[in-house]
Amino acid sequence: MRAVVLKARNSPLVVVDDYPEPGAGGEVIDVIACGLCHSDLHVVAGEFPSPLPIVLGHEVTGTHPEMGPVIVYAPWGCGQCQECADGNEMICAGATEAGLVVDGGYAERMAIADRAYLLPLGDLHPVASAPLACGGLTAYRAVQHTLETLRRPGRKRRVLVIGVGGIGQFALRYLKLLSDAEVLALDRADDKRAEALAVGADKTLGLVDELPPCDAVVDFVGSSVTLGTAAGAVRRQGLVVAVGLYSGRIPFGVGAVPHEARFMSSIWGTRSQLGELLDLARREPSVVAPVETVPFTDAQLAHERLSTGDVKGRLVLLIDQAHAN
Repeated sequence: MRAVVLKARNSPLVVVDDYPEPGAGGEVIDVIACGLCHSDLHVVAGEFPSPLPIVLGHEVTGTHPEMGPVIVYAPWGCGQCQECADGNEMICAGATEAGLVVDGGYAERMAIADRAYLLPLGDLHPVASAPLACGGLTAYRAVQHTLETLRRPGRKRRVLVIGVGGIGQFALRYLKLLSDAEVLALDRADDKRAEALAVGADKTLGLVDELPPCDAVVDFVGSSVTLGTAAGAVRRQGLVVAVGLYSGRIPFGVGAVPHEARFMSSIWGTRSQLGELLDLARREPSVVAPVETVPFTDAQLAHERLSTGDVKGRLVLLIDQAHAN
């Protein structure tokens, strides 16, 4: 089968025409589409201990011979630990993430560990829905963490989203649908701030703008600078949710941050939350955002565009041309 393979770290992706077919056992899907994620770039850069060679891609939709169109839940837990028992497979220490640890969706077919990791798409478009598997789900879980704070009675609340690229734009949509808070968007790029307004932000801010106090802050960058910005913007008893992977660090302790403010990380999302997100997308079509498709054999070019920020929204590799429209 045809697949796009990473053979060595910090090297270009390679199109292989005779990559081994998925083995017997488990489930196999015909891949329709696979969204691109910055985590894919981290694998190429050697920042994840992924075995090589590997087929990347964890935002996958495809066709199952019995279930029809499906979306893949990619963090496959060990099934033995407390995190898995609690339904939090994405933070299982022994998780096997498709596209990060085992072969993923940059290929014509993909092996799935268990049918439980396939969720029916129903009428949702399988190409536009692909980014929901990671980008959409990651933003959904992060927003869910904020809702208790944003729904506190007494006054209108305010939330700040830092970094409004593809994932941040998902969060803006969810915040407008699931809360009545004032939603602010912070980004250094003019085009991303303009897009943030288009998808529902009440106000956008640049790096030099003064920030009003916020009840919740969601940081999709995660650098020391952005985490420092979040700590400076959050109110006392507010919440900061760190999502981005830029390895930032800030001082923490009594007096170092606003009194009783809470700081937490948020990782991917649960299988049940992916089901909730698909239900929300069926009720609210705006959740399934427009995507730009790229032939999957041009994955290297797509990676280069993603790394330079030459992307509006989400890029999706199209494997099955029958679903191009």
